Amino acid sequence: AQVAGGVPAMCDGVTQGQPGMELSLFSRDIIAMAAGIGLSHNMFDAAVFLGVCDKIVPGLMIAALTFGHLPSVFIPAGPMTSGLPNDEKNRIRQLYAEGKVGRAELLESESKSYHGPGTCTFYGTA
Repeated sequence: AQVAGGVPAMCDGVTQGQPGMELSLFSRDIIAMAAGIGLSHNMFDAAVFLGVCDKIVPGLMIAALTFGHLPSVFIPAGPMTSGLPNDEKNRIRQLYAEGKVGRAELLESESKSYHGPGTCTFYGTA
C-alpha cells in the first residue's frame, strides 16, 4: 500500500493575534491543493481522508471532490467536550470586555473551555 503523507494545516486558535493570522482562511485552499496534488498522480486505488478543524475538513472535501476520480472515505475527528457552559464563557468574556476581570481570568476561562482532545465544536470558517 502507498501512503501520500499529510497536508499543511494551521489552527487559527493557535495563531490568534500572531503574524500570519490573516492566512488562516487561505490555508483551506492550500490544503485542498496539496491533497489534490497528492491524488493526481494516478498511483492510488482509493483515498482515506482524516480531518480535524474548520479549515482542514473543507480543504480535504474540496480535494476529494475536485480530484474525485477515486473512491474515498472521509473520517472527521470527534468533537471536544466543552469544559464550561456557554453562558459562563460569555459571562467571563463580557466582564473582560467591560474591564472588570483581567487577562489572567479570561485565559483561565478559555483554558477550561477547551481542555481536551477533539475538534472545536464550531465550524465557522468552513
